[in-house]
Amino acid sequence: MSTRDAVDALKRLGLSNYEARVFAALQRLGTGTAQEISDVSEVPRSQVYGAADDLLERGLVELVASSPKEYRPVSLETAREQLGQRLERERDRAFENLAELRTEGDDGDTGGTVATLRGRQPIDDRVGDLLRTATDRVVFVAPDARSIPAALAETLRERAREGVAVIVVTAEPDQRERFADSPVRVFVMDEDNPGDFAGRALMVDGDTVLLSATTDDAVGEEAMWTAESSIGRILAQFMQSGIDSGMERTDGL
Repeated sequence: MSTRDAVDALKRLGLSNYEARVFAALQRLGTGTAQEISDVSEVPRSQVYGAADDLLERGLVELVASSPKEYRPVSLETAREQLGQRLERERDRAFENLAELRTEGDDGDTGGTVATLRGRQPIDDRVGDLLRTATDRVVFVAPDARSIPAALAETLRERAREGVAVIVVTAEPDQRERFADSPVRVFVMDEDNPGDFAGRALMVDGDTVLLSATTDDAVGEEAMWTAESSIGRILAQFMQSGIDSGMERTDGL
């Protein structure tokens, strides 16, 4: 990693430009005066003092008792911990403030809306959230093992053990063994009912649906979902009809 990359990374962690450049310079110097730090970092000497003092307050550098004053960085492990704690505090403060900004009548209900998501992790997270809302049944269409990461697989097992009827539709017979220790029912598409899926699909309780498709760009996957809506009920009926038809052609599960 270059010095510029290191400085950019430190700035993303919350340091100012001068603070990041001073801290990176001290990694090279070990211990340095304001002039030495300025020479390495290209931060004006008059600005080095302020940046170094700010780093001192953050617990990222130490002031060496000497004349002229010298600064030295704390260990990288200590710096990692200090910056991590700061990020956690800022995160907590940000979400506390956001919670206060929400309207009093807003309880987070998304019923009746249609929303889109981009990226595998946000989609996985939404699938998990929707699975936890299920009270009756779940149908999860997942082409292959990669479509069901370990966390979602465990959530499917938990919901099935809690009495929710859970069906996984897949193109891979190995998925039967994966869920053999749980009440999850696995339906494998056969040659007459091929698993040439465009992406993943989830149906929850007959009125909540998530549909995804793989993409060729860096995002990798896009999805739309709707909960407790008329369009969700229509899509759920289409999904259920297709599942029932497929089961009939292969003599059920």
